[in-house]
Amino acid sequence: MYFAALLARTEDGWEASDTELDDVETLSDLADLAREASPDEDTVLVLIEQEDSWFGVVRIDGEEDPRIFVSDASAAARSSYGEILLTDELLGRDPADADDLDALDLDGTEDGDDESDDVDEDDGDGVASAGPAEAVPHGPVGDAGILDDLGVGEKELKSLSSDALTEIAESLGASEVLETVR
Repeated sequence: MYFAALLARTEDGWEASDTELDDVETLSDLADLAREASPDEDTVLVLIEQEDSWFGVVRIDGEEDPRIFVSDASAAARSSYGEILLTDELLGRDPADADDLDALDLDGTEDGDDESDDVDEDDGDGVASAGPAEAVPHGPVGDAGILDDLGVGEKELKSLSSDALTEIAESLGASEVLETVR
């Protein structure tokens, strides 16, 4: 079960709105949705959680690039909403290293590759390891200082777990408005 909400900071405090992410396919789509929630270019937070598995915070300040924090990248990578947040930049990947679909044969291997080359070796722990392009770190990724100026420090953000969005909203003084859309 997913929950997603927008918190827009206004001169009167925080305003929350439930948000539907079904039409959001990219981080750019998500940023546009957030910017629509604040016509005055105030700070907007997109809060996303999947039960007790992971949560993400996307911060949009006017026309600046979105800032992102994800509590558990490996859990988020198994989620369609998490995949939106886990950009190459956030994961430290070079987008130029991404698979070029034009270089793939119909069987999914690159031209001239033998399918047996796709099998990863066991590195001694009993689990085949993924290649570098497939590796997603366990644990938090992104800008852990995303909420520092709003009263949620890096250490606190990284230690949040089961009811993270409620705890974040409490720290921001927005728990009542968030609960109205939950």
